[in-house]
Amino acid sequence: MRQQPELSYEVLTYEEVKKSADFIQSCQVGNGLILWHESGHGDPWNHVEAAMALTVSDRRASAEKAYDWLITSQDPEGFWYNYYFKDKVKDYRIDTNVCAYVAVGAYHFYEKYKDLGFLQSIFPCVEKAIEFVLKFQQDKGEIIWCLEPDGTLGKYALLTGSCSILLSLRCALNIANLLEFERPEWEMAAYRLSYAIAGAAKFEPKDEYAMDWYYPVLSGALNKQQSMIRIKKGWDIYTLGDLGVKCVSDRPWVTTAETAECVLALDALGEKQKARQLLETTYNLRNPDGSYFTGMVYPQQDTFPFQEVTSYSAAAVILANQALISDENFAGIWRGQNLLEVCSYKESISNFL
Repeated sequence: MRQQPELSYEVLTYEEVKKSADFIQSCQVGNGLILWHESGHGDPWNHVEAAMALTVSDRRASAEKAYDWLITSQDPEGFWYNYYFKDKVKDYRIDTNVCAYVAVGAYHFYEKYKDLGFLQSIFPCVEKAIEFVLKFQQDKGEIIWCLEPDGTLGKYALLTGSCSILLSLRCALNIANLLEFERPEWEMAAYRLSYAIAGAAKFEPKDEYAMDWYYPVLSGALNKQQSMIRIKKGWDIYTLGDLGVKCVSDRPWVTTAETAECVLALDALGEKQKARQLLETTYNLRNPDGSYFTGMVYPQQDTFPFQEVTSYSAAAVILANQALISDENFAGIWRGQNLLEVCSYKESISNFL
């Protein structure tokens, strides 16, 4: 593991970021969709994550092309399907979390380039997505995770998905405010969702997945003390020594994306030194061309899926690295920087639940 200058939280060099951005760009097809890898499929959530990494890397034209794909491929009702090949739908299930994430990407792009025209052009897409997702909010504030291909409503809500939707809602509210649109119903939905995440609702048990551990921290639903306790209690369960974050707690399978996202959670808590040390572990999964293996099983050091490299893995590392070194709003989204504070309103909204 390489040594870094004292008080510097940067992990990737400029050239390393450039190589990883080149890899992500190589996964983008002509219509703008960013696939997981050149011969694979894509999904709207990871597509947005990759677009944000291109934004951070000053690949503005490619990022705009990615957002154009979202605009042109969105269903008139406001959703996208789960998975796409470059020229057709692969999986017709609709994931509410996947649909909402466009708001995070759009706000991130604005904060990087301060382009109000971009926000104006993408707002109808964001608005339709948010309105669609909020149809699935339940009495206690949680949001049902999917709509099946046959039109059947999913049977439960997922904690990670609801946390991601909360972040999307907070970004969507900022977009609306910048464009001078009032959306009080979105604000109330965000408060109710925060309340659900903090304990008012029951979610489908997925405790074995690391995302359920750190995503409540990224959502903004917990205060700092609650978040610190949560991270500390789960640390030895979800990390594999100094090798990174496991995808699933009972398997020695370290994944790039989960490790980098946990870095964002640590950064949100001000734990930059610990975050940097964790992000350094992703060098074990990095390739010379800037790509990252999706995951690795220890102690064998076998890649899993075998030799798979993914655009979203490289994107997560780029975004985590940028968050560690930048105080700008586009790098601080996962810290809740400049976003609606939702964790302090639980008592005042209890009568709405």
